[in-house]
Amino acid sequence: MSGHSKWSSIKHKKAAVDAKRGKIFTKIIKEITVAARMGGGDPDSNPRLRSAVLSAKSVNLPKDKLERAIKKGTGELEGANYEEITYEGYGPGGAAVLIESLTDNKNRAVADIRHIFNKCAGNLGENGCVSWMFQNKGYIVVQKKDVAEEKLMETALEAGAEDIREEDDSFEVITSPADFEAVKSALDNAKIPATEAEITMLPQSTANLAGKEAEQMIRLMDMLDECEDVQKVYTNADIPDDIMNAM
Repeated sequence: MSGHSKWSSIKHKKAAVDAKRGKIFTKIIKEITVAARMGGGDPDSNPRLRSAVLSAKSVNLPKDKLERAIKKGTGELEGANYEEITYEGYGPGGAAVLIESLTDNKNRAVADIRHIFNKCAGNLGENGCVSWMFQNKGYIVVQKKDVAEEKLMETALEAGAEDIREEDDSFEVITSPADFEAVKSALDNAKIPATEAEITMLPQSTANLAGKEAEQMIRLMDMLDECEDVQKVYTNADIPDDIMNAM
């Protein structure tokens, strides 16, 4: 789990910088558009859209951009027709990499993603080659300084959380996708702040990387994260803190 936690925390710290460049806005707008197209424009009856709207608010996406994205999804405004595609592959040291893509040009997307893998000592694989290593879970991070462990456990487990795991300075609350919103609401009602809250893909085991392989893996993840057609990237790579901090 620490492999996910480390990479997730790095992405969280980058979010403010990405927002300034507009990259995070672009990804969220795509997700809002697709969510509205698939489930309608009302967040109250569309869990995927509701989650996307929460993500938009967390990075201060302007309200007019949010509303426009929903209208593009529902067909009230003209917009690009994004296709959802999942890519799988192996990074340096054989670490698993799972990619969720939203693209209006799948030929461009696969070419760019394959190029990134090749450039970073990895290789794009066939569908199913690594997805079995991940589980779809609700994932909520709470800092230790913000809550007593007993209060967190009582609140989260009563609301349906599956597990609570301890990291250096935080707790990770794991839920089923179906129970994610109930657990998050219970934490909110108990005034327990979360620094991360999403439905994600968690690795069932981790691949320990060090030295050059670890550095190449960080580069691979960074480049995939910057790719315009890539929405989310997951890995089971576990990289030492000193290398993460150095890069």
